[in-house]
Amino acid sequence: MTYSQTIADAARTIDGAGQSWAAINAESVARMRVQNRFPTGLDIARHTARIMRADMAAYDADPAAYTQSLGCWHGFIGQQKLIAIKKHFGTTKGRYLYLSGWMIAALRSDFGPLPDQSMHEKTSVPALIEELYTFLRQADARELGGLFRELDKARAAGNAIEEQRILNAIDNHETHVVPIIADIDAGFGNAEATYLLARKMIEAGACALQIENQVSDEKQCGHQDGKVTVPHEDFLQKIRAIRYAFLELGVEDGIIVARTDSLGAGLTKQIAYSREPGDLGDQYNRFLDCEPVDAASLNGDVVINRDGQLMRPKRLPSNLYQFRPGTGEDRCVLDCITSLQNGADLLWIETEKPHIDQIAGMVDRIRAVIPNAKLVYNNSPSFNWTLNFRQQVFDAWAAEGRDLSAYDRAKLMSVDYDGTELAEEADGRIRTFQRDASARAGIFHHLITLPTYHTAALSTDNLAREYFGEAGMLGYVKNVQRAEIRQGIACVRHQNMAGSDIGDDHKEYFAGEAALKAGGAHNTMNQFAA
Repeated sequence: MTYSQTIADAARTIDGAGQSWAAINAESVARMRVQNRFPTGLDIARHTARIMRADMAAYDADPAAYTQSLGCWHGFIGQQKLIAIKKHFGTTKGRYLYLSGWMIAALRSDFGPLPDQSMHEKTSVPALIEELYTFLRQADARELGGLFRELDKARAAGNAIEEQRILNAIDNHETHVVPIIADIDAGFGNAEATYLLARKMIEAGACALQIENQVSDEKQCGHQDGKVTVPHEDFLQKIRAIRYAFLELGVEDGIIVARTDSLGAGLTKQIAYSREPGDLGDQYNRFLDCEPVDAASLNGDVVINRDGQLMRPKRLPSNLYQFRPGTGEDRCVLDCITSLQNGADLLWIETEKPHIDQIAGMVDRIRAVIPNAKLVYNNSPSFNWTLNFRQQVFDAWAAEGRDLSAYDRAKLMSVDYDGTELAEEADGRIRTFQRDASARAGIFHHLITLPTYHTAALSTDNLAREYFGEAGMLGYVKNVQRAEIRQGIACVRHQNMAGSDIGDDHKEYFAGEAALKAGGAHNTMNQFAA
């Protein structure tokens, strides 16, 4: 519906109410409606699910059409990210938000900072989704409010051409509301608990939920040791629970991202139930590290029958069972295939390093069974990208027989190697990693889980060093405010960013000429108008 049609629709409603609504202005109503395009979280989830489905189809047609996101731990951070994307690139297409369970645990728990072990309140996850979308919707309202002010000026000046240009901009306004891929960890309990939390997350606006195959009460960060996986059927129950939640709420295009931590997880808590040789439970159990036993030597042991031979799975003092060394990739491939065959839409393989050939080797095996398999990939800050890629170049050059006497592989992180041919080659590979991995390794979506955690720490460190040091106030003015002004950072006018102009508009709608507005001539924010 165009802006003019929205005005007409509001006018019909007002006229139908009779004289008692005579003071209500149809265009003001229309403006408020346009500024609040998504009244509920379910409206957002349905809209963003359609975006993701279209992007997934575009990637299937052309791997260059991959998508990206950054993890954001606060609504303001997510808002500023989308404002920046629109400013620099003119569109939000292909850019999402990522909601990291790690950052919720570290930054959003009532217990204070926690490790990524699902100890935080699970209700903080949907609360952050709702907060992110509140800030994104406010970014829409702020941007459209600016267009409405321009429209009023054009009309007051009698400039019909400018008026039409602005009306077209309003009708074609691109929302800041983009998909969020939201981390539900291992589901915070059994399948029913997963379903209940999934509902809350979807109702808050999430169109894509990421779930991992770890044991819920043993959950660890994907880049830490001690990870424990569950048998496939346990994980598939949770995938089905999430799908039921999507369908119940009418988000039929909802996306499930199935994450496997099997590459780094060498432990399991359970022996899978198997009905017959070769079924999924039997395949899982065949990865267990076992030793042959005879019936006479058994003493309260758990044993399995493997091809007619009694085998005792090796059990640790923790009562956990261990997998055979070197089975991680095979387990990842089986995890991925079974997840896609049972309702998942995208895969996430948590790796220990950003190595395209390693990822592609697993994806090739998955795609031999499911040709359109696609990955979400964590471009993790837990990787030392500089050292990893310098070592990859070193190894490639060594295989080519090049002279590497000027380099020490173990010390390639050193600043002494900055500017060398090897370092430049490594930086080039980092620069094109996302493009190359999407073309070769089936990665549809690249994300950085914790970037704004690190940028907040870095920028605060720099400001503290300058402001509390010799630079004093210049440390803020030169490195923050002056940079904001010259780079066109919207929040330099922080009152406007916080909604003061939107509030003034509402005051005028509600009180007319009696409105006491904040944005007058004496508002100090006017110093930044230029």
